[in-house]
Amino acid sequence: MRERPSRYAISLPGPLYCDTSALAKLYLREPGSDEFNALVEGRTDLIVSELTVTELVSVLTRLSREGVISRGVVGRIQHGVLGRLDDGTYQRVEATRGTHRRAEHLLMHLTRIPLRAADALHLALAMSAQAPSFASFDGRLITAARAVGLVTYPG
Repeated sequence: MRERPSRYAISLPGPLYCDTSALAKLYLREPGSDEFNALVEGRTDLIVSELTVTELVSVLTRLSREGVISRGVVGRIQHGVLGRLDDGTYQRVEATRGTHRRAEHLLMHLTRIPLRAADALHLALAMSAQAPSFASFDGRLITAARAVGLVTYPG
């Protein structure tokens, strides 16, 4: 008997851009981790940016300083993410001059949503990669992603 895909897997066309909060769910046990892991299991169209990796390492080192995880875990997760980028498990999108200009445009035009620079860069990176779907657990960023026409998870 074939397993049926979840309603999100059906409704999230690929590729799927993952911001830092989404990528963290794949490596840390947090509320929503199990559901998100199930959603992306077997997908080969996850997009991750270098910005996401740097922000993830920032989160991990903060957790290490707080004694939640060890420094060894920080290194293993970073190594694992970079390995998945290098081997093509995750698709990579790079920030270019055009990406920065698009982010600035978003900051200037989505004035009702208090975006931070990194938020606007995540959106611009997803748009540059032509990702129709955007995964984030940041409510403000989800609102902005919807405003620019991206399908979001959580919906």
